[in-house]
Amino acid sequence: MAFRTAGTGRRFGAGRTRLMLPALVGLAFLLVAFLVFTAVYTNLLWYRSVGFSEVYTTQLRAEAVLFFGSGLLMSLVVGANVVVAYRLRPAYRPLSVEQQGLERYRSVIDPRRRLVSAGLLTLLGVLTGSSVAGRWQVWLAFLNRTPFHVKDPQFHKDVSFYVFTYPFLRLVLGVVFATVILSFLAAVMVHYLYGGLRLQGPGDKASPPARAHLSVLVGLFVLLKAIAYWLDRYGLVHSERGVTTGASYADVNALLPAKTILAVIALLCAVMFFSNLLRRGMMLPGVGFTLLVLSAILLGGVYPLLIQQFQVKPDELAKERRYIERNIEFTRRAYGVKDAQVAPYGSQPEKDPGKLQDEAEGLGGVRVLDPNVVGPTFEQLQRVRPFYKFPDTLDVDRYPVDGRTTDTVVALRELSGAPSGQRSWVKDRMVYTHGYGFVSAYGDQMAQGGNPDFITRDMPASSARQIQVTKPEIYFGERSPRYSVVGGKGQQELDYPDNSPDGQQSNTYEGDGGVPIDSFFHKLLYSAKFQDKNLLLSGAIKKNAKILYDRSPRERVQKAAPWLTLDGDPYPAVVQGRIVWIVDGYTTSGGYPYSEETSLGQATRDTITDTRSSVARQADDHINYLRNSVKATVDAYSGAVHLYQWDTEDPILKTWMKVFPGTVDKRASIPQELEAHFRYPQDLFKVQRKILTKYHVTDPSAFYNGEGFWEVPQDPTTKGKLQPPYYQSVKMPSPFDGSTAFSLTTVFNPRDNPQLAAFMAVDSDPSSKYYGQIRILQMPRNAQPPGPGQVQNSFETDSQVKNDLFALRQGGTKTVAGNLLTIPFGGSLLYVEPMYTKASGGKEQQPYPLLGKVLVRYGNQVAAAATFEDALKQVLGGSGTPAVTGSEPGQGGRLTPQEQQAINELQKAVTDYEAAQKKGDYPGMGDAWQRIKEAQEQLTAAQRAAGSQAKPKTAATSSPSGPSPTASRASPAEASAG
Repeated sequence: MAFRTAGTGRRFGAGRTRLMLPALVGLAFLLVAFLVFTAVYTNLLWYRSVGFSEVYTTQLRAEAVLFFGSGLLMSLVVGANVVVAYRLRPAYRPLSVEQQGLERYRSVIDPRRRLVSAGLLTLLGVLTGSSVAGRWQVWLAFLNRTPFHVKDPQFHKDVSFYVFTYPFLRLVLGVVFATVILSFLAAVMVHYLYGGLRLQGPGDKASPPARAHLSVLVGLFVLLKAIAYWLDRYGLVHSERGVTTGASYADVNALLPAKTILAVIALLCAVMFFSNLLRRGMMLPGVGFTLLVLSAILLGGVYPLLIQQFQVKPDELAKERRYIERNIEFTRRAYGVKDAQVAPYGSQPEKDPGKLQDEAEGLGGVRVLDPNVVGPTFEQLQRVRPFYKFPDTLDVDRYPVDGRTTDTVVALRELSGAPSGQRSWVKDRMVYTHGYGFVSAYGDQMAQGGNPDFITRDMPASSARQIQVTKPEIYFGERSPRYSVVGGKGQQELDYPDNSPDGQQSNTYEGDGGVPIDSFFHKLLYSAKFQDKNLLLSGAIKKNAKILYDRSPRERVQKAAPWLTLDGDPYPAVVQGRIVWIVDGYTTSGGYPYSEETSLGQATRDTITDTRSSVARQADDHINYLRNSVKATVDAYSGAVHLYQWDTEDPILKTWMKVFPGTVDKRASIPQELEAHFRYPQDLFKVQRKILTKYHVTDPSAFYNGEGFWEVPQDPTTKGKLQPPYYQSVKMPSPFDGSTAFSLTTVFNPRDNPQLAAFMAVDSDPSSKYYGQIRILQMPRNAQPPGPGQVQNSFETDSQVKNDLFALRQGGTKTVAGNLLTIPFGGSLLYVEPMYTKASGGKEQQPYPLLGKVLVRYGNQVAAAATFEDALKQVLGGSGTPAVTGSEPGQGGRLTPQEQQAINELQKAVTDYEAAQKKGDYPGMGDAWQRIKEAQEQLTAAQRAAGSQAKPKTAATSSPSGPSPTASRASPAEASAG
């Protein structure tokens, strides 16, 4: 009885085990299905909340068609070949050691043959479908392709063939190639396993059915190779063999006919393999295959190499001239620079002081507030509470203020999270949900003490200067929390703290954005999505509550328009009292014929992208076509996304508007007040300036020789980084229209030369008929002005500016150089650089930048002053370098001998002080400091004797406390860093 009970227990345990395994598999399947459903359905809810559900469903349909279509093709074709190979197995297999070893495998596989085959084929289909489904954009673009109405000069096909059709044909060919190759490998395995192929034993190593089957598969592969060779002919328009991108002399005269011949040979070779269905033997297919391989080596490799070496290289320019012309024309067209205007400039600088003064009066405001420097200043002065934050790089826009359109530096006060020590789920997700306030300041003027002169500021936002914000809450921003629950009945979401009885001003979200989360089902879904049980269990979530997620402007626009490449710097604007984010969208392609390929990531890198977090770096996608085709907006309160057509001629945009009808609004529907805040996008400009370093040269001979090529200069304030472009209002001189326009500007150096080769500006005012027009002022090659690095060096080495900077760098204070602006002026160039001061100590010592001086250079004249206007007067009014900033030399503008002697002694004392400071020689610093004060007294006396009443702004007078050698322990970097 005990034995029977034990046996029964074992049988019960074994049965339970057999039941648990299917149950666990079933639970795992249900869990995976639930997670997939959660991801898909919550995405659909998000798209419905922004009104772009058609985008998501269209994308899902396309992915489903490609997934099941390619997966089924792979599974069915490979499966059919496996079945054919199994049915063609020989009835009798000769006895051998090899077959005896294989018999063990056959005995294991045969009983489970269908199950194993079905599992492997399903896995193969899933992997294939997953890979191909990711190419849904290629398929949809092909189905809705729009002609460019531009034909390539070699094959006379519309550019749309290379942008839309050619990639799709390559995709199809790749899938079919993979299917045939895997079918061949599967057939070989089955034939070998069941004796159709043998490695040992007498007689043929392959049975006639196996040979015929495999010959057909190889014939199909070679036939596909013939098609590939034919398509390769069109791929020559992207060749990199020659001097430039595109079909070169050797490509057209050697490789193109070679590809045609190889396609014919491959076709004949395929026929030879197919012939094995009718005749026995591998001699004919073997001869054909050998011929194909030799032809590919000789015609496809050796022959073009010989043509390149012995025909092209001895006379390369003559042979490649027409192909260089094609590359220049199509590259300039693809990047939108074909209409760039280049004019000579700088050969006759204006010398008449009166005319220079007149031009200076019409110069207008020069932006001295650097958005890349004053982010910490905005934060310290306008943060109000430590749980708010400003970006480290601000934005430049234009607003009508006090009757004039003003370059304005703007930023939003966003939320950085609940205060330290007060964190909880409810506070993090339901109270501290949004930022508050739009802050702006004049770009061309400063307030007292070097502070920004704010136009809008504080909480609640105040502005008496025409920028009125009626919805200051920022629920959708660049630093919004991952998700927040808002809008529930009676829910209080913090706007800002104040002195009211409640200690704060709050609101309840009433926008249209977000997904309802007041139902158990939605709570369950989002609890799984964000892996946060509080969403399911919290009783704080009330009726009408919504969940906000995917909140950054770039993220929302990218999901609404997945076919766009977005600019790395969205910027806020106030439109009809509401804050909206403006995001520039690009259509790109890598298929434009004859166009130079560039890395989007590398072309857009500069100091800002490499050192700031608020500007996104582009991916290293390789493109050869770029258009700013879409302007997108995201409402900072409601999260509403709008896409507006901007480039009405772009065929790629037209294609996607056909794919997703109704998602992109026509250009005519753009509100006028919104359009006034559009600007020329920076990433497009950076790519275009990279292209124009070479492609401003349009003569093939000069291009071949590299004559006149430029380069983007290094940022003089940041070692090893490229200088970024700058938004500023500039007046472009003759032969251009001479009007002042809000522009995006940059400069070029000659290649491997620190001097300045050209100044480039593009009109960024959308109301101007010249919007987007690229204008380049090219400097004379025999008299090029100094480049940015040389100008920066002149500021640091000029005696008068050196004294001013020395004065700024006392008492543990260091200087921070702002943007070095280059401005066409007086037939030459005017350089302007704001120099900020920043305490190097703790928060009590002014740890944020304030404007200290404005440095200006024109010609050989250099000056520093508290304002741009004062510095400009000095460089235009002086004869030679002025003595000391703020002093006025006597005797009709010339220095007296006594003044000059005092200045020389002062400069030598300053130099000795810096040298002693670097060595840590405090006695030497004390001695030099005493000489500085004595020299100052001598200079003051000499100026009074010469009739000057202005007090010189030397180190002693600018810093009354003085850098006491015994008290000061500032490091050389702190005391003299620039």
